[in-house]
Amino acid sequence: MKMSIYKLSVLVTLLLTLAIISACGDKQSRNDHYPSKPITLYVPWAAGGMTDMSSRMMAATLQKHLGQSINVVNRTGGGGVIGHLALAQAKPDGYTLGAVTGEITQLHHLGLTQLTYGDYTPLALMLYNPAAITVRQGAPWNTIAELLAAIKREPSKLRASGTARGGVWDIARIGFLMAAGLSPSDVPWIPSQGSSPALQELLSGGVDIVTASLAEVDALRQAGQVKTLAVMASSRLDQFPEVPTLQESGIDWVIGGWVSICAPSGLPDPIKSKLDSALYIASMDTTFVHAMTQAGAILKYMDSQNLLQFMQAEDLSNSALMKTAGLTR
Repeated sequence: MKMSIYKLSVLVTLLLTLAIISACGDKQSRNDHYPSKPITLYVPWAAGGMTDMSSRMMAATLQKHLGQSINVVNRTGGGGVIGHLALAQAKPDGYTLGAVTGEITQLHHLGLTQLTYGDYTPLALMLYNPAAITVRQGAPWNTIAELLAAIKREPSKLRASGTARGGVWDIARIGFLMAAGLSPSDVPWIPSQGSSPALQELLSGGVDIVTASLAEVDALRQAGQVKTLAVMASSRLDQFPEVPTLQESGIDWVIGGWVSICAPSGLPDPIKSKLDSALYIASMDTTFVHAMTQAGAILKYMDSQNLLQFMQAEDLSNSALMKTAGLTR
């Protein structure tokens, strides 16, 4: 017996509805059982730097609370673009996370990428490390005043490094020089893939100044290979009370580099909620706190909502400074 067009359309509608309900049920089931396999965490900077160090320690701590291993993968290159892009292009299923750093609020102003903080699901801020001015132990300058005098005597002779062009440590250099009444061109910038390779260049004599965080240079300071002349913070750091601030030398400039954990944009709410909770617990874990404090990191937890607002403010601030310095395109 032939089925009427009306009955056929009703049957098709019913089958489609059942298929949608089934698919939604399967998706909900997958979310409920998250995570059910190992997670990858991309780091856009070289091994050995603070971003890498903090990401690996967070991964080791976080996997205890999620019950799945977290594999850290360094995706370097393009001044941070490669690693940030790999995360943005990943499937938003919670199985690919990444360390998103302050450069995400700077790179697009340089014209190096179209990526912005809007391409991610912010989850948690891990740390905020003020920039510092570090030179070789044998360098002839022991104070900021002596370093500035040398720069003024021979502009463009001394060179600095710490990260990619237009990255946070480059912005630290620019702001420091401008606040001291100098031009950014008075200390040319040598790009690197992070603070670790920049410090190696410092030790070999390839550059004269590194403007990375105290946490990143602390091991070399402890070994007597480098000395830090000042930190770009509003007050001396508890971990490094012997290091003066720039403000103590009359230079009003404060800036820091930060590391957050994010997922690709579009992360489902149930998975985001699980990661939010796990990251909060991991951030307060005594093992993580002790390890990072021993490494000299300045811990600063921020939840997903506040992190988004923080990223927005950083993007606006960096846009204005980079425009003044002639870096924007």
